[in-house]
Amino acid sequence: MQAEPGKVVSIHYIVSEEPGDEIESSHGRDPIAFLVGHGNIIPGLDKAISGHVAGDKLDVVVSPEEGYGLRREDFVQRVAKKYFRDAEHLKPGMATLLSTKDGPRSVTVLKIGSSVIDVDLNHPLAGKTLRFAVEVIDVRDATEEEQTHGHAHGPGGHH
Repeated sequence: MQAEPGKVVSIHYIVSEEPGDEIESSHGRDPIAFLVGHGNIIPGLDKAISGHVAGDKLDVVVSPEEGYGLRREDFVQRVAKKYFRDAEHLKPGMATLLSTKDGPRSVTVLKIGSSVIDVDLNHPLAGKTLRFAVEVIDVRDATEEEQTHGHAHGPGGHH
């Protein structure tokens, strides 16, 4: 069965900066599962996996435009400390999660004031060209519920 929109694909991956050292790997835990064509992973990786089958291994280079976007120098915001779970432990340069109406968002702390924190809203990998070493573990039909919800359920997906 080929990876295509409407299929749930499970993969293991290693991601590194191009060129550069490894940033993250899924090895040592459950493979990640996602619903192809539903924006569950970055566009460049979603497109590259389409057409592949279980057992395929691929090396994918993803541009910033097809990854986490271009870096925006003006993407800075001042946020009240109450929106951070761990405000008292934060220091400039640290990455943390900010609670938003759309769910948690990864941000980088720039400056800490007495009641506010200035954060960089760019994803930490924004502006970077990334290389993914991917192994397709499984491809299956999505359930009706997964199609309705727009994401994979179960191990490696949404629980």
